[in-house]
Amino acid sequence: MHSSRAKEAGGAPRGRPRDASRDDALRKATLEVMAEVGYRALTMDAVAARAKAGKATIYRRWESKLELVIDTCNELVSRSVPEPDTGSVAGDLREFLLGYADFLTGPSGKAAQALVGELPHEPELATAFRDSFLTGQRGMLRRILERGAERGEINRHAPLGMVNELAGATLTYRLMLTGEPIDEAFVDKLLEQALLPLLN
Repeated sequence: MHSSRAKEAGGAPRGRPRDASRDDALRKATLEVMAEVGYRALTMDAVAARAKAGKATIYRRWESKLELVIDTCNELVSRSVPEPDTGSVAGDLREFLLGYADFLTGPSGKAAQALVGELPHEPELATAFRDSFLTGQRGMLRRILERGAERGEINRHAPLGMVNELAGATLTYRLMLTGEPIDEAFVDKLLEQALLPLLN
């Protein structure tokens, strides 16, 4: 897919210079609208109205809704969980899981949920989501576990990949399928009964 930005870079500039802060505002508006109505009901008109911008402003940057949402996946990364470094793998995992739970239940997490249901039908969107948001979260968890291994806190033969999968997947399953709370009590139970035993 050829983006409008690529065209601008390869040819004569169109209109005024790009305003990065305006781009961020449009991505933020996209996340907010998508959290409320989902991906399929998202329209350029709704994004323009939320951002108080003209629709032409959006189309100068992104040629389609798909291109806009793909680019907005990077905004999910910046709004997701800050990387903890408490000095212990148990502390880091707990901080990560609590932060991820807060993210999932907030507006950006709702936008991420709206995207997940569309991934099987939109290959380009799926690739962008996995390469940005999902890769970022998995990489952070991997670093937490690797730091714990370097400190000698966990068994060097522990199934780090499985712990990584379980940590995020369990919260997502509970939120999206069972509807049960993902509060501190559940995070502590997940750590004590599943994740930390796998690391010993």
